[in-house]
Amino acid sequence: MAGHAPDAVMFERLAVAALNRLPDPFAQHLGDIVIRVEEFADRETLNALGMESEWDLSGLYHGNPLTEQSVWHSGSMPPQVTLYRQPLLAEWCETGVTLEALVTHVVVHEIGHHFGLSDDDMHALEDQVR
Repeated sequence: MAGHAPDAVMFERLAVAALNRLPDPFAQHLGDIVIRVEEFADRETLNALGMESEWDLSGLYHGNPLTEQSVWHSGSMPPQVTLYRQPLLAEWCETGVTLEALVTHVVVHEIGHHFGLSDDDMHALEDQVR
């Protein structure tokens, strides 16, 4: 419906579509990644990251990167990527970049943390996902 902001379900669909476009060997290691959509990061998360404003965080990776996982982590929660809907909507409105491109950028960046990638590696991966 025109005039309405995309809801959390739409954000999740865009995020899953971005994950599905990841090339091998990345794609084969994403089976346990959970995608969550929240309106904003909570104060505890922002404080832990040293951030003042809830508008400054658009996504976050929670979990142990593959480079740090072992059999000793078998009881831990699955890794997850959280998208923060309101900051992403604000960026979408302010920049004119498509929502799909913004969500893809955040998902690829956060998945990069799952693989222990550098920022340069994340940018190269994002180019492959577009």
